[in-house]
Amino acid sequence: MTRTTASAAGSWRELLGDYGGATTVLAGGVAIYATNEFITMSLLPSAVADIGGERFYTWVTTVYLVSSVVAATTVGPVLTRFGPRWSYLGALLSFSVGSALCTLAPTMQLLLVGRVVQGLAGGLLAGLGYAVIGAALPDRLWTRASAAVSAMWGIGTLIGPTAGGLFAQFGLWRGGFGLLAALAVAMSLLVPIALPARVPASDTGSAGPRIPVWSLLLLGSAALVVSVAAIPRNTAVTGGLLAFSVALVLAFMVVDRRAGTAVLPRSAFGPGPMKWIYATLGLLMAATMGDMYVPLFGQRLGALAPVVAGFLGAALSVGWTVGEIASASVTDVRATVRLVTVAPPVMAVGLTVAALSQKDGASTGYVVIWAVALAITGAGIGIAWPHLSAWAMGAVQDAPAEQAVAAAAINTVQLVCGAFGAGLAGVVVNLRDSPDAAAGRWMFGVFAAFAVVGVVASYRSGRGQAH
Repeated sequence: MTRTTASAAGSWRELLGDYGGATTVLAGGVAIYATNEFITMSLLPSAVADIGGERFYTWVTTVYLVSSVVAATTVGPVLTRFGPRWSYLGALLSFSVGSALCTLAPTMQLLLVGRVVQGLAGGLLAGLGYAVIGAALPDRLWTRASAAVSAMWGIGTLIGPTAGGLFAQFGLWRGGFGLLAALAVAMSLLVPIALPARVPASDTGSAGPRIPVWSLLLLGSAALVVSVAAIPRNTAVTGGLLAFSVALVLAFMVVDRRAGTAVLPRSAFGPGPMKWIYATLGLLMAATMGDMYVPLFGQRLGALAPVVAGFLGAALSVGWTVGEIASASVTDVRATVRLVTVAPPVMAVGLTVAALSQKDGASTGYVVIWAVALAITGAGIGIAWPHLSAWAMGAVQDAPAEQAVAAAAINTVQLVCGAFGAGLAGVVVNLRDSPDAAAGRWMFGVFAAFAVVGVVASYRSGRGQAH
């Protein structure tokens, strides 16, 4: 994208008026993806109560995130080959099929199949939301369009828990997935008249970017193995699977370092702060994934109505959003280094409070403490995320090709480490016979330890930034 002068800059009126159809499709695709994350979190306790599969609880998130990662890396090639119109139609209709499978699933295993299809389509939708801006809109509107697309994550934070909680409240969890299927179909009807058929050749070149197949296979397999480790009740088997997952991660590092097309930029394997920046991003993201169990704990420990439990699960996301907005306005380099350094301790405090306040038969006071603790946890990652992302891209600003890899790796690290965190949460919770207060204390305690470990990485990532 190129910068435009103030006089040539487009207006919101032009974006939402003359290009309202394209804007609706681009922003709507991301809104569907974001809403799906939060609506599923609210619906899952009711789904488990209906069709069983409690030990597969974390798989619902893991398979979705892993498949999203794989799909997100194909955005460039898909867009180059099929163009914006057919790419969006394929993604939206595939998402509708995946949502329909979730709606009709009689067992957890079939629900997981639907989540894989949702993840593949959703990863494309999230990536296309930004990638198609240049083809569908004039450059004077790119900045505003990017802001509109980014704002959809906030919309998802609001709509997801509300809709999911209401459907679960009335015992209609399948209706939540059905709503997503209907929204995707409705959005697809607008695509043929809103988006161009092809991307101009100058935008993408004659050949799309290659996909780091082996690196993604190793990373995705490692995340899935962690989730498999949550199923057996044999401690030795669980430990062996976790060790195997670590071995796959090490193999990924070896393969990715030597690969011609890699997930991580070359500078992540050399001296300098880049490797610590990605390590901090990954550790902080993994430490947030206990949040997926919050609606379940809210219903079982605090006897909360599903709609209230859904909003409790959104407390971390609200804290993240508020922290990120406040932190993004900080421009002093030394101040940003301090913010990144204190982020893991802030998260550790929030997670520790969440762990200590888990209680069977929790009163309203305890529930309020959970909400505050989760908001603090979210604020911790929020104050660091925009600066870590900027550092990752700025560290290779003299190499445009590396900068593109560094930017793409932020999303990949976020999703894969989220999948790892979800799997680990399942391992810890499933050590107990049922998700009780002890399981909650152990889960949040383990993630608090993750955040503490992140202090080392966050400190090292800030070294040299102030010079």
